[in-house]
Amino acid sequence: MSKRYHLFEVFGIELEYMLINTSTFKVAPLVDQLLTLKNGKLTSDIDNGAIAWSNELVAHVVELKTNGPTTDLESLSEKFHKNILEINQLLKSVDAKLLPTASHPLMNPSNDTELWKHSYSEVYELYNRIFDCKGHGWSNVQSTHINLPFYDDKEFEKLHAAVRVILPLIPGLCASSPILEGNLTGIMDSRLEFYKTNQKEIPEMTGLVIPERVFNKVDYYATIFDPIKRAIKPFDTKNILDHHFLNSRGAIARFDRNTIEIRLVDIQECPKADVAICILIIEVLKALVNKELCTLQAQKKWTKQELFDILNDGIKYGELARVVNFDYLSIFGIKEISTMQDVWQHMYNWVKPKLSSENQKTIEIILTEGSLSSRILKAIGNDTSEAKVKQVYSDLAECLEMNQLFVN
Repeated sequence: MSKRYHLFEVFGIELEYMLINTSTFKVAPLVDQLLTLKNGKLTSDIDNGAIAWSNELVAHVVELKTNGPTTDLESLSEKFHKNILEINQLLKSVDAKLLPTASHPLMNPSNDTELWKHSYSEVYELYNRIFDCKGHGWSNVQSTHINLPFYDDKEFEKLHAAVRVILPLIPGLCASSPILEGNLTGIMDSRLEFYKTNQKEIPEMTGLVIPERVFNKVDYYATIFDPIKRAIKPFDTKNILDHHFLNSRGAIARFDRNTIEIRLVDIQECPKADVAICILIIEVLKALVNKELCTLQAQKKWTKQELFDILNDGIKYGELARVVNFDYLSIFGIKEISTMQDVWQHMYNWVKPKLSSENQKTIEIILTEGSLSSRILKAIGNDTSEAKVKQVYSDLAECLEMNQLFVN
């Protein structure tokens, strides 16, 4: 059992990036080579000081994460950026580089997917047998995960209640996946559109994305984990799958390390944007947990279906999604129909003094210029040719290299 921390005492941030071939722009299933270049031999995890690197389900995605819990969010943008520069330097020798955003705009998952073939591959192969992981929802998804601790049931209740009500608004802040296979999908957060159904074979795993109204460990097991275990049993004949990993809701409770992990954040164009977004979400959650905005009962009453309906609009329309549920808006002290952009602006104004001036600048660009999906679509304009898409996403790769926001 890992050490237990109190609410907002420490944090864990994870960023996923895809490797692409610099010359062809195709995804490059070379994470094993990257880890070998760094380490001299292949290991699935590399400790690189404050940041750790690891492999993922598919061979073209690498995860960078805080190396254990951290109290210091402010310096993370710089630390992640330093690791990105090191990775890009290593990848030069194999004609590859990192590409940001939540989905590769030209990838054909049926042809381009290679699963990780090394450690833990038995689990990945089982997933592939059950779900067929050669789809956008599995092999073309890069996200940012926020891990937040709770000490006991009392703290879990407060944190889970706050997290559930913030989840529907997340795509309205950070959608970054408007293009798949060279086509505008008409959906601002295509990653989450696939997320909803990529485990349809066993619906107990993702549920309605929004977790159920459960506010203690016993109820969580009875309502979420036990049905998952029963549903997976016929497939997992060797008992190799862990219920903590099988739970694929948009926020999952990890009782093995007493954290809630938020999974609905699309990765952005650079760590500066990712970290500022994480800090904004965390500060809003603090305000909710501290009952600055409404009571705990007002947060706990929401059903998963009510919250899912709001989330669904956010997935489709991003920051321009209209929130018309007055009861929901009242959680945040808003009295009129608003777009998600308006709600985030309102919340940003509330917590702004808690953010550094650098993070304030970043959030203000996002709130003014729109989500990364909106900025990508604006840059693409009417020209959806492969050449134009490559040019815009090459600019995004440059933003990652420079740790600067993508503004047209």
